[in-house]
Amino acid sequence: MPARPGESGPRSGPGRRALITSAAAAAAVLAVSSCSVPAPRRTGPAPDPLPGKPMSSPRRALLLQILAHPDDDLYFMNPDTQQTLDSGVPLVCVYVTAGEANGVNRIPGAGPQPADRAAYSSARHQGLRQAYAVLLGLPRFVEWQKTVTTLRGDRKAELNTLAHGDRRVELVFLNLAMHTTRGRMGLPSLWEARGLSLRTVVADGSPLQKAGSYDYDGLIDVLAGLMERYRPTVVQTLDPDPDIQHSDEATRRRDSEQPGYSDHADHTAVSSFAWAAMIRRVAEATEGGGEVPGFVATSYRGYYNRHWPKNLPEPVLRKKASHLVPYGGSPDWECGNAAGCGDYNVGGDRPLTNRKGWVRSTHYRYPGARPVVATGPGGRLTAYGVLGLRVARWRETAPGSGAWGVPDDLGGGPLAPALGAAALPDGRQLLFGLRFAALAGHGAANTREIVLLEERGTGGEFGAWTGLGNPEKRHDRGRRIGSPVAVAAPDGRVHLFVRNADKGISTRVRDAAGRWGAWRDLGGGEIQDGLATAVDGRGRVHVFAAGRETVHHWTQDAPGGPVGPRPGTGLPTPGSSPTALTSPDGGIDLVYRRPATAGLTTARVSGARPATVRFNGYGAVGAASAPTGPVLLGRDRKGRVQLLADGRLVRRRGAPASLEGPTLHVTPKGPAVVGLGPDATPWLWRP
Repeated sequence: MPARPGESGPRSGPGRRALITSAAAAAAVLAVSSCSVPAPRRTGPAPDPLPGKPMSSPRRALLLQILAHPDDDLYFMNPDTQQTLDSGVPLVCVYVTAGEANGVNRIPGAGPQPADRAAYSSARHQGLRQAYAVLLGLPRFVEWQKTVTTLRGDRKAELNTLAHGDRRVELVFLNLAMHTTRGRMGLPSLWEARGLSLRTVVADGSPLQKAGSYDYDGLIDVLAGLMERYRPTVVQTLDPDPDIQHSDEATRRRDSEQPGYSDHADHTAVSSFAWAAMIRRVAEATEGGGEVPGFVATSYRGYYNRHWPKNLPEPVLRKKASHLVPYGGSPDWECGNAAGCGDYNVGGDRPLTNRKGWVRSTHYRYPGARPVVATGPGGRLTAYGVLGLRVARWRETAPGSGAWGVPDDLGGGPLAPALGAAALPDGRQLLFGLRFAALAGHGAANTREIVLLEERGTGGEFGAWTGLGNPEKRHDRGRRIGSPVAVAAPDGRVHLFVRNADKGISTRVRDAAGRWGAWRDLGGGEIQDGLATAVDGRGRVHVFAAGRETVHHWTQDAPGGPVGPRPGTGLPTPGSSPTALTSPDGGIDLVYRRPATAGLTTARVSGARPATVRFNGYGAVGAASAPTGPVLLGRDRKGRVQLLADGRLVRRRGAPASLEGPTLHVTPKGPAVVGLGPDATPWLWRP
């Protein structure tokens, strides 16, 4: 969990440049940072960043969601969850807390109601059953199979299962209490405090009749055990490192945010437990030469959504909000659950009328294209991505085959999902990752760093991982940095950029001889993550980012000079991350969607204004220049991958859902699109 505002964390070494050359370097993930900091009690296998481990073969897709509260998935992860489920992928949802809050299932306009925590937890469970029944295309009051399942440590949990044809949903209710016996918030205290055991709540009507308890290690172990049992190919959770967000105390309490940060404290704690469990799962699986589990991870922003322009257009928003209606239910419904038929304060039109606007956006904590794609010798494509929290490399079996070989493990974990990349003038590839250098509770180390993997020769092997540190000097601030983005300039320099804790941009620059300079804060306005870079016809580096009211811009006065902020661009407010591309005349074109808008905004930073392009959909857009005009990649309003090339719009049909951020790669034979599917393997589409 984050420190309270004003607290100073231990000093980090942002200028450190160290080779990650042994498993001991990764043992810090669950180790003591100094003799004055208590270590977690459990010892076990530690993450090993060394490459060359066997990686598990593709298997049937399964989506596992780890959530703090009932409804977190419906508010923050949809429409992704719904689209994955619609494609036939089985879904397992693990709800860590009972969601009982103060025990009052508020009926709008009905006046004060009595508190009953067991009943409120049961009503929220029923709301989830109603919502997922509708998502499966079944009547909302259809009967579910309710059983008790045994977890690691002989702990018990309620398991609800519903299938419709080949589609299946399982709901696992761990039901930890949201508050301790002393009134403190339960999950944040369990993450922070030594010696705490948190009781569970027995929901009314549950087949599980006896309460249990969890300690810190027990919860991580149970979550890692569920990953071992279900062997998911996709793991979704919320944000382990929310933005620093200072609100006045009345606003903060009204919005249920933790002091100093833009999210609910339960979201942060459960996400931290989930990432710790993923790290443990990989360490356990690979101990003694075992295979790296084949899963990809996604973290979603939570209450962050209320602080930034909304990014879902009306048709997508309406469908997303409609799935909260059966969850919210109504006291007038006859659902067969005596404790209640949903979370009454959420149903009807209330998700859309709620001033907080949580439902109106879906934001990724680590935005960016999932695969990095390069053309190797002979025209064979190579894709890099994060698999099992490590970098995997897939090579096309033959030029133009469209088939991928087995993944090679390049190590480096545990890493966040999005990679940065830059190609040197000689064609060698640089890969940048955001590494969980340490992730532990109980006051132990919780740090992040940017790491680099450099190709030794074009199309050849890679050297050792190199640590590039963190632009922030305090560990707590260092957790707030964004996904690395890099660009190679014609003068041989490589510019690395990350969003920093103040929501500006920090940079490190590598000179033509391969030496890295120090981190430098570029200043500028508050921005969202999802940076866009380009090099103009004069060889100047440009960086763009979405702000609250406009697109922010940093660039060089002349090639080789320092990158710095530019005055306001005057561009319309962005609702999504911008994409920058160099036009044939050397100018820079920007494409992005405005708030709550399906259409595309196009702008020229310098030179003639580009033509308006019709490319309706939602989310970020990939773009590249071509002689016949820009090539655009994105999602349509139903979430399908679509491509605009040569003035023709085509959609990828008859294929499973794609995870966020497919990559557009232009080859001599035309555009190629590479993405990760819900089976955690890359797909290749050449329209």
